[in-house]
Amino acid sequence: MRTHKRLPHWLLATAVGLLVAGWAWTAQQQGPLTGAQGPAREAGETVARPKKPAEPPPVARPKRNPIPADLPTFKSDASLVTVDVTVLDGRGNFIPSIPREKFLILEDNVPQKMTGFGASEASMTVCLVIEFSNLYQQYWTESWHQTLTAAYGFLETLRPEDWVAVVAYDLRSEILSDFAQDKRKAHEAMQRLRIAAYSESNLYDALTDTIDRMKEVEGRKAIVLIASGVDTFSKLTFDKTRQIVQSGGTAVYAVGLMQALREWYDARGYLGPIQRMDFLQADNQMRTFSKESGGQSFFPRFYGEFPSIFQQISSSLRNQYTLTYSSTNQTRDGKFRKIKVQLVDPQTNKELRIVDQKGKNVKYSVLAKAGYTAPREVE
Repeated sequence: MRTHKRLPHWLLATAVGLLVAGWAWTAQQQGPLTGAQGPAREAGETVARPKKPAEPPPVARPKRNPIPADLPTFKSDASLVTVDVTVLDGRGNFIPSIPREKFLILEDNVPQKMTGFGASEASMTVCLVIEFSNLYQQYWTESWHQTLTAAYGFLETLRPEDWVAVVAYDLRSEILSDFAQDKRKAHEAMQRLRIAAYSESNLYDALTDTIDRMKEVEGRKAIVLIASGVDTFSKLTFDKTRQIVQSGGTAVYAVGLMQALREWYDARGYLGPIQRMDFLQADNQMRTFSKESGGQSFFPRFYGEFPSIFQQISSSLRNQYTLTYSSTNQTRDGKFRKIKVQLVDPQTNKELRIVDQKGKNVKYSVLAKAGYTAPREVE
């Protein structure tokens, strides 16, 4: 009876080493996965900060400032605060020609004296942040189709002078295309969204990482978030994320997914009380991030609502009033200070009444950043 001799350990280790080396060489020659394989997963392409401080951040500012050089941006120091304000009617249209004296600024409920005022129209600098997780974006499902329809639909509303970057996230976020005015780069990046890789949806981490990167981008800037609003495994908590959104200086415009689909499942008893509560919490999170950053939130039930939503976002970002005031609180305590902007009648100090051409009252909303973080004393 023939017996098999066991190979020596040194020979077996050599064979395994050669096999691994050959596999690594082949992978290097083929390059990163693209196309139908989903987003590439190199650490250097993710939104998360590199571990080594010397490495440059993945999201770079646009090569040239797409905003006019004389346009103020949101910033703060011990005495000066500048904030962009948008006034929209009930249909989401920008209300122009509001005089300076109609605006009232409150910081921690204390009226402030305005030192600068202006209204202008400018191009948009937008980062499109897309949830693309195997949790809800499984290949060829209704939610997968809705996600891509919304993302491509927003890209179609951009003008040649606008700047756009595209970020997708699941377990972690990844920059698919950096800021550019060439929309072909964004469309090419979207081609990588085919098959989702992970079943995690880390909204908090993706949103805060993107806000952190966009601090280096000058001028008017915003995040258009297309997501379910569900967070499964983020390192940050909701409260910490909320603080970063409040003080980040970037408006968030959130588009909530799967509204009609959720109602359909709920009506047929497929959603339990825990799932129903999770979705309600997700919607509230999207509303909170949008409101406290000076943006808006939308929860469409039909595909036909997307064009009007993107039109409202465009109108809000392109047309703004810029208000500047000298803070009465000169303390450098590093605390968060709340900002509230109102429209008032200076003669009565009551809420301003706006009417249309027929003399009917117009319902309006004032969008402004929730506040800013005061500087600290240099120790």
